[in-house]
Amino acid sequence: MNIVLLDPRQTESEIWSITSKRQLEHLKQHINVQVGDTLKVGIREGKRYLTEVVEVTEQVVKLKPIQIEPVPAKLPVTLIVAMPRPKVLRRLIMDSVTLGVEKIILLHSYRVDKSYWQTPFLQQLDQYITLGLEQAGDTISPKIEIYKRFKPFVEDVLPSLITTDCPAYVAHPYADMKMPFAIDHPCTIMIGPEGGFIPYEVDLLIKNGCQAVSLGNRIIRTETAIPYVLGRLFSAC
Repeated sequence: MNIVLLDPRQTESEIWSITSKRQLEHLKQHINVQVGDTLKVGIREGKRYLTEVVEVTEQVVKLKPIQIEPVPAKLPVTLIVAMPRPKVLRRLIMDSVTLGVEKIILLHSYRVDKSYWQTPFLQQLDQYITLGLEQAGDTISPKIEIYKRFKPFVEDVLPSLITTDCPAYVAHPYADMKMPFAIDHPCTIMIGPEGGFIPYEVDLLIKNGCQAVSLGNRIIRTETAIPYVLGRLFSAC
């Protein structure tokens, strides 16, 4: 935890209160927070502050804001990912949030097991977002959308995300074109399921404006592909 995220309601007075059991345990066990210490605190969907600890008890840590600090900038990217295995979903969301992805779309495709959509992890996305924000010292949550039908999404939604200044790339190991490097514009990235998109899906994506690009001749896991692609595309940021 590199920042303590608070609900706006916790910051309505001059003295702010941390009451979350998880946050309190972290502050006491890992940081050994004491009166007079400074803490980085963010207001969910708002500003980030440097604060001073004014009271520490078993039930609460109280703070007063000292100064405003800058919130890390987002990457100008929409990340579209075929719904991964439930255990991978948690890491994928946390890592994508930590890396600064602006928008995440979870999508069904042919090689996605339908049972993945029944996972209770989907009801816990906000928890994973919080953990990712705390890791990055961020306060602004990415937008998350879910589409359980591939073709309607590709034909009706995807084209609206693509412009001359905001291209869309689908990572495909058999594409001739290489993935761009150190771009200076927004983009949309599509990452397939384990096993990749089937040829029909790749053809449909290309037909609707995507550019198929390769990361090389190695086929890598979804959770590996995402940080690799983001690091390659936005290495100059």
